[in-house]
Amino acid sequence: MLSLKPETLAALRDKLLDRAAPPTLARPNADGRDPEAAHLVAEYGPLVELMFLVMSADGEVAQPERDVLRGALRELDPRVRSAHFGAMLLAAEEAVRDHGPSTRLLDVGRELRDDPVRAEVAFVLAAAIAFADDRITTDETSLLNDLADALGIDEAKSEELMRALV
Repeated sequence: MLSLKPETLAALRDKLLDRAAPPTLARPNADGRDPEAAHLVAEYGPLVELMFLVMSADGEVAQPERDVLRGALRELDPRVRSAHFGAMLLAAEEAVRDHGPSTRLLDVGRELRDDPVRAEVAFVLAAAIAFADDRITTDETSLLNDLADALGIDEAKSEELMRALV
């Protein structure tokens, strides 16, 4: 069972929220016809899908969670614009609706676990998003544990990742 420290998650959440604002004004083509947009969606789409699973675990996709995710994407790659973010979030919502959360968690987790750095980033970001509204529900905790399993992150590694954030 994961042990997540609220002060660590709050600090990460606040950093990502600062990075999320203000929304970008540029409206690049995010439908895949633009090569850069297609690259960004391919690179970060799986991460967004896992984060959508975390955001929806408690039955509500709250604005603070969206803002933390938007900030994280901008921290990872400053080329990510609001249009890219919106397209990736919509694609994630459709994939989860069409295939179910358990299937998508396993599929995307399997895809990311082959790259340990991406898997660790996904796990840490998932914890920050779960804490975006200042609390982590039982459903979110359960999903974080399932996510750690899907990503191949054991309890010792999850504790190490959380300590590294302090």
